[in-house]
Amino acid sequence: MTMGFFLVMKAELVRTFIIMRRYWFATVLGLVISWGVMMGLIFGFMSAGGGQIADKFAQGEKATTAALGFLIGMFAFGIVGMFTQGLQGMARTGELEQVCMSPHGLVTNFLARSTVSALSSIMTLSILVVLVAATVKGRIHADPVPVLVLLVLTYANLIGFGFMAGGLVLVFKQTGQVAMLIRLALVFLALAASESMESWPAVIRWPAHVLPITDAAVCLKMVIVKGEGIGVFGTPYFAFLLISCFVWTMIGITCFKIRENWSRDKGTMGAY
Repeated sequence: MTMGFFLVMKAELVRTFIIMRRYWFATVLGLVISWGVMMGLIFGFMSAGGGQIADKFAQGEKATTAALGFLIGMFAFGIVGMFTQGLQGMARTGELEQVCMSPHGLVTNFLARSTVSALSSIMTLSILVVLVAATVKGRIHADPVPVLVLLVLTYANLIGFGFMAGGLVLVFKQTGQVAMLIRLALVFLALAASESMESWPAVIRWPAHVLPITDAAVCLKMVIVKGEGIGVFGTPYFAFLLISCFVWTMIGITCFKIRENWSRDKGTMGAY
């Protein structure tokens, strides 16, 4: 499985690099458009309360935090989407059956594909965070060790959740609307998650801790915006992140394998 993972990952990296090089203008234009949309949203929120926008640039930390939360949410939106809308599209076009015939298996293929997609997304979103922070005069802290650890845990958390959702797609196929609502909920949670969430009602706070993006978003905001550094490892949010990472990864991959075997046995892998 390990060798198969690296073989598929190498092929995906080459494919992604070729696409980015061939369509470099589209890549740059996408960054510019994304930056423009982010700044439009931030300026809209800044001006909503009245007063001069220029006077509110002193709140650059708040703007950077909001932008970072939104981008973390979009990262989750994309990763989980690979296992929901991505699987649906593959089943519709017949690609899913072709991947199933690969000697590496579905789990290995999707792990490799999602890893490459995550690396590409992190590069793009990092550039957007820097651009937004520079525009609103906010500060970001690039402490490599905690940022790398948190990104790895966030990715592992999301693919566990994604595998669980992907297992449902293998069985039921038509789950587009529900999957979209779940992905949008992850974006909202990443945007709203903060240290003040401890004041939320318990019926909201505990389900939020269970979902895979909440504690990851809090920890990343603490490190990148507030400069907590390795101190974040001693917070309860990091403990929740570790627990949910282990639980979601184990549950997700197990459920996906069970539903993959069921779909193979019933012959419904390519049915849509």
